[in-house]
This record gives sequence, structure tokens and C-alpha cells, in this order.
Amino acid sequence: MKNAVSWVLVLFLTVTLLNNCLHTKTYKEIKKKQSFIDQLRLAYSSGDISKWPKPILDPSKPAFSEIGHLPKIEFPSDNSYSAEKASLGRILFYDPRLSGSNQIACASCHDPELSWTDNRKFSFGHDRQLGNRNAMTIMNVAYAKSLFWDGRAASLEDQAKMPIEDMREMHEHIDIATEKILKVKGYEPLFEKAFGDKKITKDRIAKAIATFERTIISPASRFDQFIDGDKEAYTDDEVMGLHLFRTKAQCMNCHNSGYFSNNLFENDGTSLLSSDEEDLGQYLITKKSSDVGKFRVPTLREITKTGPWMHNGSFNTLAEVINFYNTGNPELAKHRSTIHEGISLQSEKSDMLKLLELTKEEMLQLEAFLGTLSTPTTRPAPPKLPK
Repeated sequence: MKNAVSWVLVLFLTVTLLNNCLHTKTYKEIKKKQSFIDQLRLAYSSGDISKWPKPILDPSKPAFSEIGHLPKIEFPSDNSYSAEKASLGRILFYDPRLSGSNQIACASCHDPELSWTDNRKFSFGHDRQLGNRNAMTIMNVAYAKSLFWDGRAASLEDQAKMPIEDMREMHEHIDIATEKILKVKGYEPLFEKAFGDKKITKDRIAKAIATFERTIISPASRFDQFIDGDKEAYTDDEVMGLHLFRTKAQCMNCHNSGYFSNNLFENDGTSLLSSDEEDLGQYLITKKSSDVGKFRVPTLREITKTGPWMHNGSFNTLAEVINFYNTGNPELAKHRSTIHEGISLQSEKSDMLKLLELTKEEMLQLEAFLGTLSTPTTRPAPPKLPK
């Protein structure tokens, strides 16, 4: 009996000792993790980028621009800013008379109440026709170096005319649209204030719209406040998400600068060649085989409000997008090649896309950080249109 009691006592003491050791180890791990987050919080909220941890970049991206604040807007020398021009551009942006049906305006697909997009997979255009690509937000578009998913417009002035003439979108010739605006007497004083005389031309219409679009800028986000020194603006998960964004997740390869985009074109294996959803991307503009399946890298500012995501609106949640990149997008072989206009083409997915091995916790932290790049929704009243 004494031996049994002794063995029970020994077993109890052993279990207690092991349990204490485990608790001590767990406590030390938690303390170590918290200490790491505290160090990151101090570094990232220091207001000094030189104190930030070194980012992890793909070897193919030797140069990059650090994330940070949006820079000052630069207006082109041949289309300088004036409040009167921006005001005129805002009115034209909302005017459906630029369309063939007199029912569709720029604001139809770029709604300010929906973060200047329309939250649809594909937008509706003339006669309820569907477009074939997702409408990108025009918020912060002043920082884009080229426009549209395929970069076919080199400037906002060029871009402003294209939806008007697109048969699926506004379905109107730019010269006819200009004639319609000419007939609206209420526009004459507005053009005179904006340009110095009452002359109304298609180029002036484009310049006014472009000037207005350059003023659509995000206010300071929690990210901006945090890196400026408000160290309590972030939760621990958001701090870790920021760090993962710059390191293990390697988002910095494409989404860098204050615009959170490198303004380049990348192939992430979503062109779906030889399928009903095939989209050759930038190749359709450049005709270079190396550009097959490449699309413009979008900004991540306001990202939580600009879904669905990707050029084809294929993802409905940010969690899906993060998981997509975490797996490196194992592109199916059957969607890597096609024959277009008698030419055999191949999709060469970027080498940057690889298995990241982010844990579920890390993916949630990354999503939490992305949420700090969005700002409160505004609901401006539409302008009164001239008669």
C-alpha cells in the first residue's frame, strides 16, 4: 500500500513539475512575442523610416520605394490646377449627356459613395452591356503612371476620353459628346472661368475631368497616423500585419511607395488562357509576348472598400486574395497557353509568386493591417448640372 501511495505521489509531483515547466515555457514564449511586437511598434511609429526593419524583397526587385505617406500631387505643365477647372471637371464627371443614351456618366461606374468604384464584378454600360474588366477606383489616381488594367492610357487626359467612346460603356463619339456640351449655355461661363474664354473643346473637357480626378485623394489613414508617431493607433495584430507585409509576405515587391503600388505590370497567373474568361492583359496593347497576362498593379489604399478584387473581380473577400498569394497561385497548365489571332501565346507567371507559408494567424494579421489603409466613407452631394 505504501509503495502504491509513493508511486502516486511521485507521479503527481512529476506531472506538476512538467506542467509548471510547460507554463513557464509558454509564459516565456508569450513574453518574448509581446516584446518583439513592442519593439516593432516603437520602430514603425517612430516617425523615422531608417529605424524600420529591413524589408524582404525578391532578388528580381533590387529597387523599390518604401511605403509611407502620399506625396504632394503633381499637375502636368500643360494642364495646371485651378479650383475653377476642378469644379468644371466635377460637373462634367457627373454629366450623363456625355454618353450616347444621356443616361451614363463617369460617376456611374466611379461612385464616390462606393469609394469611387461600383463594387461590381463588371460594370454596366450602354444598354446594360457588361464590361469585361472590374472598374478600378479612381481614388488617388493622380499617382498612377498609366491608366486602365492594361495601361492603354498614358495620362488622365487620355483616359477621360476613352470611356465616352467605348461602345460598351458610354457609347458616344467624343466629337458628338462635345457638341452636346456646346449646346448647354450654362457651360459657357464655367469654361470661361476655367480656361479664360468660352471655347468648349474635347481636349478642354478631358483636361477639366482629369484635373478633378487628380483632386480625389484619400485623407490620412490610421496607417499614416501610426507611422507619424501615434503608436496606439494600431493593435498588436495590425503591427504584426504591417511587419509581415514588408517581410515574410513580400507584398512590398509590388505594393510599395505611398501609393502602395509600384505602377508596373505583373503576371500573377490570372489571365485564364484558353477559357471563356481569357484576358491577355497588357499584350493587347503592346503586342509583346512577354506582356501576356500582365495587369497593372493596383493601389492598396482604400482596399477594404474597393472589392471585388482582381482585373476580373474574381475574389469577394480579402481573405481569399491573401490566401491566393499565400499559395503562390498554382496556375493550371491548361490555362497557360492559347492561340490568339493565329499566334501561339504563353502566360509566364512572375517568379515572385511562390508559396509563402503564412499561418492562419499571420494571414489574419495581414488582413488587419490592410484594413488600416482605408478611410471613412464620404457621401458628397452630386453637383447641379448646367442647363
